[in-house]
Amino acid sequence: MKKLFYIIRHGETDLNKQGIVQGRGVNTPLNAYGKQQAHAFYEAYKGIGFDKIYTSTLQRTHQTVAEFMADGIPYEQLEGLDEISWGIYEGKVQSDTIITGFNSITQQWSEGKLEVSVAEGENPLTVQERQKKALNYMLSKKDERKVLVCMHGRAMRIFLCLLINKPLSEMDDFPHMNTALYLVSYDNGIFTIEDHYNINHLTELQRTVEE
Repeated sequence: MKKLFYIIRHGETDLNKQGIVQGRGVNTPLNAYGKQQAHAFYEAYKGIGFDKIYTSTLQRTHQTVAEFMADGIPYEQLEGLDEISWGIYEGKVQSDTIITGFNSITQQWSEGKLEVSVAEGENPLTVQERQKKALNYMLSKKDERKVLVCMHGRAMRIFLCLLINKPLSEMDDFPHMNTALYLVSYDNGIFTIEDHYNINHLTELQRTVEE
């Protein structure tokens, strides 16, 4: 069985722009620029012919792929694709204290201390366990050969590690700006990243903003 997974991060939200922590517990919509990013992605990939769309349970992912949904492509939301919970940091401005805390947590993750989390939040191991359930579900749908998956930045890094069996301590090797694409093929039990951090669809949009 062969599959292609087009995995993207959601478009920009106001909280992204303002530097406020989102995470699994903050359900914010796209802002105007995020909707432009989503449309740019749609224009670039509407001809792929996706068999199915999978999103997280959060509206910023639904809105990012709304134009594909409007075309009649079947879709489903899976909680396994939700962003990591950032616990007590969620909804707060990234102050010096929070940034220091983030840096400490991610540094520990890079050292293999993956059980560490923000207070009341999730760690990468917990996130990956729920992602495994989502992945197994998607793989069970044998008639879905081209799949669009819309998720979140940190969750995407963890998910890509799961797919290619990369140590979670190396998750930061995967950059993840809004609507960036990773194309991953699946064939006979093996996942391969065919396209890494593709943001070509944003070129004209970014040029317009800069002008």
